[in-house]
Amino acid sequence: MAISINEVVPSRGLAPARLRPARPFTPPQRLDQTLAGMQEWPLRSYLELLAVPASVRAARSHARNSAGEWHLADLADTVELIVSEITTNAVRASASIEHDDARHGEYPRMRLWLTSDGHSVLIQVWDGNHRHPAGQDPPPDAESGRGMLLVESLSTQYGCCQRAGQVGKVIWAVCSQEAGATA
Repeated sequence: MAISINEVVPSRGLAPARLRPARPFTPPQRLDQTLAGMQEWPLRSYLELLAVPASVRAARSHARNSAGEWHLADLADTVELIVSEITTNAVRASASIEHDDARHGEYPRMRLWLTSDGHSVLIQVWDGNHRHPAGQDPPPDAESGRGMLLVESLSTQYGCCQRAGQVGKVIWAVCSQEAGATA
């Protein structure tokens, strides 16, 4: 079970002081708007991972390292937790759909994009399942079901979108220094 990193776009030595002032993130209604919005933020990274539980750890580590590299260490814990919850949901969503590749012993994929303007981090996770996450109200003794509640409480904005005619969806969340300071 290999985890592949297809592309990591480094910050090219940009420090937050040299970046443009923070611009508010406009929540996308469609996936193409999300991808267009992230092109405006200069700090970017991308991972393509197998949609298996072991990949969640790699995604968390990548998120923490990216936040540190981008001089956003105060957001690292929050970004890591949000990435953990969203990628865990992507693994579960991918396991619930049938894939043509499954017959050949291949696992479905998920993708993680992290982008930043030096003040906030936009987290995006794609999986091949078109179903949007459903809110849950788990009982106090439940061991799961609180992931999106955590994402909602830790992020300044979050949502889910998909491109018409394309497979899957993107769950996204914005984590800003203000939200990270209270986490």
